Amino acid sequence: MKKIIVVATMLISTLGCAQKEETSFKKEGLENVMVTTENKPITFAEILKKYEGKTIVIDVWASWCSDCVKGMPKVKELQEKNPEVTFLFISMDKSYESWLKGIEKYEVKGEHYLTADGMKGVFGNSIDLDWIPRYMVVNKKGKIALYKVIEADDKKLIKTLELVK
Repeated sequence: MKKIIVVATMLISTLGCAQKEETSFKKEGLENVMVTTENKPITFAEILKKYEGKTIVIDVWASWCSDCVKGMPKVKELQEKNPEVTFLFISMDKSYESWLKGIEKYEVKGEHYLTADGMKGVFGNSIDLDWIPRYMVVNKKGKIALYKVIEADDKKLIKTLELVK
């Protein structure tokens, strides 16, 4: 009986400590300054404002990331199946030039922005970034509908898009 209580207590504490799914972006993430493809500064809040009222898939990626590149065909398929959704690509590339070359080389279609400080920077920390690619869904009201998946064909991502479109 004592073992059952110990196991139950451990299970409850583990589940209670599981990372919760955020529904809004942290202030520091919203204030983070990124760069447009025209090399102009823009905050993440301004980026979200541009696509207000639309469903957004955020793809956090980098041209140097082999998993990101391998996942691009799945992203393109997701785009084809969801033409009304805005695809927002936030790059963790190390330089402006390599980022632009990556967009062209891998024929990445969508809206593009570059973080200035990489995965462990302000934006990355604000979304608990621990792996790329990373996909998020923002609903038409600007709330995060899906906080984290790492595959573009993840059932949670597809289901979330069906619910929020």
